[in-house]
Amino acid sequence: MEPIRNKILDCKRIVIKIGTSSLMLADGSVNYQTFDRLAYVLTVLRKQGKEIVLVSSGAIGVGLNRLNLPHRPKTIPEQQAVASVGQSELMNLYTRFFSHYNQIVGQILMTLDIVQFPESRRNAVNAFEQLLKMGIIPIVNENDAVSVEELDHLTKFGDNDRLSATVAEIISADLLIMLSDVPGFYDKNPMAHPDAVLFHTIHAITAKEMALAGGNGSKFGTGGMATKLKAAKQILKNKQQMVLTQATDPTVLFDILAGKEIGTYFVREDK
Repeated sequence: MEPIRNKILDCKRIVIKIGTSSLMLADGSVNYQTFDRLAYVLTVLRKQGKEIVLVSSGAIGVGLNRLNLPHRPKTIPEQQAVASVGQSELMNLYTRFFSHYNQIVGQILMTLDIVQFPESRRNAVNAFEQLLKMGIIPIVNENDAVSVEELDHLTKFGDNDRLSATVAEIISADLLIMLSDVPGFYDKNPMAHPDAVLFHTIHAITAKEMALAGGNGSKFGTGGMATKLKAAKQILKNKQQMVLTQATDPTVLFDILAGKEIGTYFVREDK
């Protein structure tokens, strides 16, 4: 019998992050099945009394598909245009699939400066709290149409791994579940090394773990394992919990919240 992660069983306020590569198929088209399964699972969890916030990447990926562009454009204005079209399309997809299960969703677009200034941070928290109070699932993304990282204009989170950890922090979430294209954090790249060993539980992020994290993300996304570990480090600093696992089947969320040993669990020993 596999061990149960008891500290997860009582988690009520949960942030779930899904990456672009999980929402898109290899040919660049939209993975409708993932959208549908995710909408179903999150609706069920909300009906069970959980407070759910979804941090979703995908604006650029969905925008490329909508505009029939084979590659991510190189210039920042072009990327902003693709993100603008893609974000609208992304919310259309979520609204459509959640409506199948009679669940209302709301959109929150964030930039880094929102959480750095006390007043705008309070306003963001108030928006989250009111949506959750009304039984609405907030869907969060970075505002890529206006947030660019150039010179002194540092308003960008850089990736949604960092954004999801920040959202978990400002709303005092009990748990962050990061759905990725890998089953968890390994001692080496599992795609290149079949003998790679999965870390089931990690209590601290040290230079050793960061060194194991290695390279970058997929052709659609910006986040690699290093950004996920940085997010985990932020979570641990705030005495919160995080699970990193694969997004292939979103129903895995049921097992995670039942305390089953899935993916890599980040939790401080002193929690």
